[in-house]
Amino acid sequence: MKLTSFIENIFKKYLPSPFTIAVLLTIVTLLLAVGFTKPENVFIGEYFMTVLQFWEQGIWTNGLLVFAYQMMLILVLGHVLVLSRPVSFFILKITKYCTNTASSAAIVSSTTMIVAFFNWGLGLVFGALLARKVAEHAQKKGIKLNYPIIGAAGYTGLMVWHGGISGSAPIKINESGHIKNMMNTVSSEKIMQQIPEVINYSKTVFSWWNIIIFLVVLLAVSVTFYFLGKKANPTKINLPEYVLNKEDKVVTKVEKLEGSRIVSTMFGLLILITFFYRYFEDIKALKITPNLINFFMLGLGIILHGSFKKFTNAIKESIGDISGVLIQFPLYFGIMGIMKSTGMVTLISSFFVSIASAKTLPIFTFFSAGLVNIFVPSGGGQWVVQGPIVVESALQLGVSLPKAIMALAYGDQITNMLQPFWALPLLGITKLKAKEILPYTLIAMFVGTIIYVLGLIIF
Repeated sequence: MKLTSFIENIFKKYLPSPFTIAVLLTIVTLLLAVGFTKPENVFIGEYFMTVLQFWEQGIWTNGLLVFAYQMMLILVLGHVLVLSRPVSFFILKITKYCTNTASSAAIVSSTTMIVAFFNWGLGLVFGALLARKVAEHAQKKGIKLNYPIIGAAGYTGLMVWHGGISGSAPIKINESGHIKNMMNTVSSEKIMQQIPEVINYSKTVFSWWNIIIFLVVLLAVSVTFYFLGKKANPTKINLPEYVLNKEDKVVTKVEKLEGSRIVSTMFGLLILITFFYRYFEDIKALKITPNLINFFMLGLGIILHGSFKKFTNAIKESIGDISGVLIQFPLYFGIMGIMKSTGMVTLISSFFVSIASAKTLPIFTFFSAGLVNIFVPSGGGQWVVQGPIVVESALQLGVSLPKAIMALAYGDQITNMLQPFWALPLLGITKLKAKEILPYTLIAMFVGTIIYVLGLIIF
């Protein structure tokens, strides 16, 4: 399709790497801060150095560095779980029901979105491996298949993840004091008094309206891919087998210890016993935090892999996923430091308040979040940069904080179907090209956008 080729060329020719974009955003924020927030009686050079101090302080904010590590663990441990034998066995079982493009596309998209709702790192790699194994199954059985549609279906988890259990925004506002710490020095005393200590999942992820929106997206996108598959022409598939579980030879006593199922299972069970003792009350109260999710996945991952050797091998294979997050997040923290300390958050929030109403702010937030995601392709990074603006604007206009924050989450996740950054792991596993899946992910984005906007208007 000419449109998707055009979009792919735009990204390749004119959109720099995410790290370069983070650097450019830093420079732009520095200049805007100096240009719009400098006090009249302060020399510009002196104020520029002050802003640089705000930037440096923001980069090394302890709470945000913990947040970055939490998000990296969610991605890595999710990938590790997919590489375990039970999940691999489940993937292979699913492929047996994929007998044509239509059924395969519907099955891959629906299961991927369900898995991504629980954990986005798990869903990202699960969808990629499932798409690859469906193609290998078709190749082996002589089934005619349109592989790009299946690949696109395996990416749809990224259009529901931020409204799910591991979503960066809902999971952080569920931590005691996170919003207040984020808005400290930004909001007035009157606004600060309106900020709750926590916003738990009963008001966001597990709210009745978010569950309804997710189920409608799940059904609509799955049906869409089914009919796309009905009309699609088969494509050539020539793939070698992707080995999910590699067996290592055990020779020395140390290797026997590292390969021991008994030792690894005992340690994994120790983690899970500690997990339930520590977090049982939080789970009952729907207080789902990054530490809760990561601790559970750590214990479960060790048990499912069956040995420390296999677990650490899976870690090594998964670690490349976090390279972008590792280096980009500190730059986003620096941008937040500038915006908070110079008062830019209040200025931008005041602009939104001036053009929006209580009814339209969630819609403005949704589309602005979708735009920001093109340049900040990280839900965690986007929450750091845009979160304070959303919170401040919502409280000034009297908009429900859960609704405003979920509007940001919806907008961030929907343009993942356009932004190819998080598709890179999928493209690497499936051996497809961005231009091959873009026609179908754009259709999914269009369908999802309609549902999310209607959901924000109705609910």
